[in-house]
Amino acid sequence: MNLEGKAMNGKIIVTGGAGFIGSNIVKALNIEGYNQIIIVDHLTDNGKWKNLIDLKFIAYFDRNDFLEELKKDNPLFKDVKIIIHMGACTNTTEKNENYIIDNNTIYSKYLFDYAKGRNIRFIYASSAATYGNGSKGYNDKELDLQPLNCYGYSKYLFDQWVLNSKEKPLQWVGLKFFNVFGPKEYHKGQMASVVYHGYHQVIKDGEIRLFKSYKAQYKDGEQKRDFIYVKDAVRVVLFLINNPHINGIFNVGTGEARTFLDLAISVFRALNLKPNIRFIDMPEHLKDKYQYFTEADISSLRNAGYSEEFTPLESAIEDYVVNYLKKLS
Repeated sequence: MNLEGKAMNGKIIVTGGAGFIGSNIVKALNIEGYNQIIIVDHLTDNGKWKNLIDLKFIAYFDRNDFLEELKKDNPLFKDVKIIIHMGACTNTTEKNENYIIDNNTIYSKYLFDYAKGRNIRFIYASSAATYGNGSKGYNDKELDLQPLNCYGYSKYLFDQWVLNSKEKPLQWVGLKFFNVFGPKEYHKGQMASVVYHGYHQVIKDGEIRLFKSYKAQYKDGEQKRDFIYVKDAVRVVLFLINNPHINGIFNVGTGEARTFLDLAISVFRALNLKPNIRFIDMPEHLKDKYQYFTEADISSLRNAGYSEEFTPLESAIEDYVVNYLKKLS
């Protein structure tokens, strides 16, 4: 997808730019020939810095220093045209609730207001975790939701705040990402995708371990999620960069739920191995917070003009395993 010159006349800030989706966005911008990027993130001891190695950008700020620089009107931020806000605490099992709200809600509010006051476009990451158990479906126009964890709640709070704001930035877009997987997620530890963990389980133990089902309507392994390849998720972001007139909150998924069994079998197939799947008990702390089914209603995205097809699960996993994970082993 080629980026239009008018959309790219200025700098872009990408928060979470060393993270999974954020670093893939920066990489895609670089491929399109765009390097006027300011990255914001927070590096610890998980190797996330490695995601920066092949990226081209003009500056890097720690997330805490970044706010101070914004308040001081650092001249480097002159001519910023877009803020792509992917930075967040994405650990769904994080127990420090103040930390989650501070990072995912309050921080986001500040950036939203900053963008609004300076005619800067604002594209941010929401989450499918806002939908909770899915009892009200997965329509991105549904406003009354009940998330199952504080992470989902923090994203829901910000979505609501954005929608209720009388004044908004030049462009404002929230993206409810579903189950994204793919390259540059290697630093995420337990929060990395089932594809990533499944691959390493096969290499180490010759098997993939999936959670047992605790609902009668789902057999073991037949829990379903809307799995989307990160390359497809990034293409949606580029589409929105190219279309500054589009505003709203949109689901970012394939629109087709697939089983964890489908996913696991695809990993084995990509490795030319016979499937060997073992079902294990789900940790007690997850049982009442586990989503058994997610499927993005992508009609809003389609109605906004996004017409590209999404990569089939089998093809996406093959690309990820063969062209990325195997090369890292």
